Amino acid sequence: MPNDMLNAFDEYFEVVIADTPELLEQAFRLRYTVLCIEERAPGFEAARYPDGLETDEYDRHAHHLLLKHRPTDTFIGGARLVFPDPSNPGKPFPVEQHTQIDPALIDISKLPRQHTVEISRFILVGKYSRRREERRRAESRAAGEKRDPGNRRRFPHPMLAISVGIIRMCIRQGITHWFSIMEPSLNRLLGFYELQLNPIGPLVDCHGPRRPYYAEISKVLDRLYASNHPIWELVTDQGRVRPLSPICSPDQTLNASMVAESGKSSALSNLFRPQMQVEESIGK
Repeated sequence: MPNDMLNAFDEYFEVVIADTPELLEQAFRLRYTVLCIEERAPGFEAARYPDGLETDEYDRHAHHLLLKHRPTDTFIGGARLVFPDPSNPGKPFPVEQHTQIDPALIDISKLPRQHTVEISRFILVGKYSRRREERRRAESRAAGEKRDPGNRRRFPHPMLAISVGIIRMCIRQGITHWFSIMEPSLNRLLGFYELQLNPIGPLVDCHGPRRPYYAEISKVLDRLYASNHPIWELVTDQGRVRPLSPICSPDQTLNASMVAESGKSSALSNLFRPQMQVEESIGK
């Protein structure tokens, strides 16, 4: 049976890996627009980024993806996956530095760090972010209300498209576990599509009230397969993109594509330097 959601994804969206200085500039400029100009989160004052590029120390060992809206040929969103730092494998993830992880909920010392990333800078420009409506629906669903089949867009939400890119990218890079710091309302929105993560600590003040979250990718996909098969087909490209064995070498997972030198705001030729080549571009 045809999956109309798959066709709609291919018609409206393309997920692009930011693996060149030009694409990285697009990613950092989009972050600046959403976080500093639209002020979608506190703590991102525009004056701190005179070059109009929002970057930080974690970008040196991160992969970046962009969401392109095909009808307008513009980038409308994106996300960042923070990998372990190859030059400092013991360096904490942001979630370890800026939140309080409850050891009763998770023993992070037992996680395979070389197969773990932290999802951050999950952004969507305001014009395409109808989050209030989606969050209301997510809250209604949590309260036991049923979905109205007649009130569904052909492709539900651009944030789902970003999630598709994250999942496919992680699977292709041999990643098995996720961390994230996000607003509970965003996690509820993801839960509307059975993509929610597990809270592992209390609310903290980190660019607004946010909580630490964790998930194992294979378990998220198992839940999707059982409860929302059309979205499982979407994120796995009808089963063609499946989780790899967690037993793989660090070289297969620690290949951050490009790195931005911290503290520099000069020409892009001085801002970026290659570290390792990205294996595959999603959506191309």
